[in-house]
Amino acid sequence: MKFNNLFNPIKIREMEIRNRVEFPAMGTKMSTEDGYVTEKLIDYHVARALGGNGLNFTEVCSVYDKANPKDFLGICDDKYIPGLKKLADSIHEAGAKAGVQLWLGGMAVGSDPTAKMIVPSDVPIKGTDYVIPGASLETIKECVKAFGDAAKRAVEAGFDTVEFHAGHNYTPHSFLSGAFNKRTDEYGGSLENRSRFLIECIEAIRNNIPEDMPLFMRIDAHDDCVENGLTIEDVIEFCKLAKTAGVDVLDISRGNFTTNAVKYEVPPVDLPRGFNVDNAARIKKETGMITVAVGRINDPEQADEIIRSGKADMVVIGRAQLADPEFCNKAYRGDVDSIVRCVGCNQGCYDGFVSTEMPHITCLRNPALGKEKEYALVKTDNPKKVLVIGGGVAGLEAALTLKKRGHNPILCEASDSLGGQFALAGAAPRKEEMKEAAIAMGEMAKREGVEIRLSTPVTADVINEISPDEVIIAIGSAPIKLNIPGADLPMVRSSHDVLAGKVSASGDVVVIGGGLVGLEVAEYIAEKASKITVVEMLDQVAKDLGDLRKICVMESIAEDGIRTITSAKCVEIKENSIVIDKEGTLEEIPCDSVVVAIGARSRDFSEIENLCNEKEIPCHVIGDAIRARRALNCILEAVDVARSI
Repeated sequence: MKFNNLFNPIKIREMEIRNRVEFPAMGTKMSTEDGYVTEKLIDYHVARALGGNGLNFTEVCSVYDKANPKDFLGICDDKYIPGLKKLADSIHEAGAKAGVQLWLGGMAVGSDPTAKMIVPSDVPIKGTDYVIPGASLETIKECVKAFGDAAKRAVEAGFDTVEFHAGHNYTPHSFLSGAFNKRTDEYGGSLENRSRFLIECIEAIRNNIPEDMPLFMRIDAHDDCVENGLTIEDVIEFCKLAKTAGVDVLDISRGNFTTNAVKYEVPPVDLPRGFNVDNAARIKKETGMITVAVGRINDPEQADEIIRSGKADMVVIGRAQLADPEFCNKAYRGDVDSIVRCVGCNQGCYDGFVSTEMPHITCLRNPALGKEKEYALVKTDNPKKVLVIGGGVAGLEAALTLKKRGHNPILCEASDSLGGQFALAGAAPRKEEMKEAAIAMGEMAKREGVEIRLSTPVTADVINEISPDEVIIAIGSAPIKLNIPGADLPMVRSSHDVLAGKVSASGDVVVIGGGLVGLEVAEYIAEKASKITVVEMLDQVAKDLGDLRKICVMESIAEDGIRTITSAKCVEIKENSIVIDKEGTLEEIPCDSVVVAIGARSRDFSEIENLCNEKEIPCHVIGDAIRARRALNCILEAVDVARSI
C-alpha cells in the first residue's frame, strides 16, 4: 500500500519538506537543567529524521530570560545558539527540516519558583493569599522583543522555520482568550485588543527572520472547559489577522493545562483518533491558510486520507513516532504491518514527563526512547536457545528482541492465545487499540520466525525436551481472590472473567475495587447492569491511573451514573447484598452480582526456577511475574534482559 498524498513534498515559502509529516514539539526532559541541548536530545531527533520524518520541531523553547524555567530548552540568550545549531545541523544531516518552537509559558513555568509567570490579568491562587500579578506594559514590551530576539537566534542557529506557540493556555493564548484575559487596557476587552500582544509578537518574529523563511503558529481550535473562552469563529478571525502579520502555517491543536481540557493536549486512547481534524479543516477553508492537523493521528492510512481529502496540508504524527521512529520509512515502503503502534496509554510520554521518578519521557512500546544510541540492537556473537515462558507482551517483547539479535527464542504459552492481560485490557471501553497491538505483537513474532508453542504449560518434560541455554520467566500474574465470607457464592465473578466474556454481570452490580480494572469493568457492564456501585478501600478511586486517562475514565463513570464509595472495605458477601465497613460503620448494599477487581498477584514459578537451578540454566524473571505493575515497566525489563543475553 502506497500513501502518495502523505509522502508528497510540500513547499512553504522557500522551504521544501520531503513529505507532509511533522514531528511536533513534545516535552522530553532531555535538556540540561539550565536549558542546553544534550546529545540525548539530538539522538532522539536524529532517529525520527532518519526514520523518514519531514519536519522536526524542537520542544517548547523559552524566549524570555525572566520566564525561563529549569529543565526546558532555552533560546533566550546567545549562549544557547551553539547547542541549538548542533541540533539543527544533526537533523539536516539525517534528511529532515528543522524548526524551533518559540515559547512563553505563562503559569506553566511555575514548576520553577525562580521563573516569572507572565499572565494577562491577576490570578489569585486558591487556598492562599498570593496573587500572580497581570503583566505590566513594560513586561509586555519586553516579551514582544524577546520573541523577536529568539527568532533571530533561531536563524543564526540554522533552523529552517520557527513556530510561535499561541495555544494551551501559555502566555499568548492567555492574552487571546477572554476566559483568562480580564484586562481593560488596549490588550484586553475586544478580540482585536486581546489579539494585540500576539500580533506584536508575530510581527517581531517576522521582522527577525528572512523573507523566505516560513512562520508556523500553534493555535487552539477553540477553548474547552472554560467560561467565556474562544470559539472557533474567534480563532478564525484571529488567524486572519495573524496571516496579515506574517504567519504562513496554522498548527491546529486544542486544550489547556489548567482544566480537564489538558486531555486534548496529549490525548489518551479514550479520545477518538483524529478528533480535531474537522476543526483544522474548517479553519483551513475559512482562512485559506496552510494548515496542519493534530490529534491522535497514528495510522498512515488515516494520515494519507486527511491530506487526500483536503482537510489539511500536513499532519502531526507525534507519539506514533515515539513508539516507532521508523514509522515514516515503514509507511513509505507500504510495510504497515511492521509499524509498532502507539496505543495512547500515556504511561511514558505524559506520565513520564510529569513524574519526578523518570529522568525523561519514555514509551511503553519503545523502551529505547531517549536511549537511542545506548539501546541500538547489537547482533550476538554467541547465539543461544532461549526458552521464553509466557506469551504476554513482556514475553513477546523479549522473544522479538532476542530474535532480532540473532538468538533462537522458543516461546511457550499455557493458554491458546498470545497477548496476555494487555489483550484482555483491550476489551475495556475505548481500548480496542491495545488489544489490536497485543495481537499485532504476536503476528510480528511469527513473521520474525520466533518459534511459538501455544497451549503449552512449561513442565520439567518441556524444559528437558527443549534443553535451553537460558530461560526467561514471563508468566505474569493472576487476579487476587477475596478471602471473606461469601466470596465463593455463585453471584461472585472475577473482573478478568467478565472482561474476557466468560461470565456476565447484570442487574444491580457491586464492583469491589476502584482501581483501573475495577472502573473499566464497571464501564464494560454499564449497558447491561441496572445499577453499578464501585467500592474502594482507598480514599479515592482511580489512584493507579495516569492523570489524563483518569480524567477520561472519571468523566465516563459520571456519564454512566456509576456510584463510587471510597474508604470502604467489603467484609462479607450475602446472597443478595454485600456488607462494607466504611470508616467503622457497617453498611449493606443490595445487589444481584458482585465483580471482584482487587488487583493481581504474581503466579508461582518456584518449580521452574528450582529446575533451572538444578540444571544450572541461567534464569531471568520479568514483568508481572516479579510483581503486578504497569506494562511500561514490564516491557522495559523484557528488553533489558534480552539485550543482556
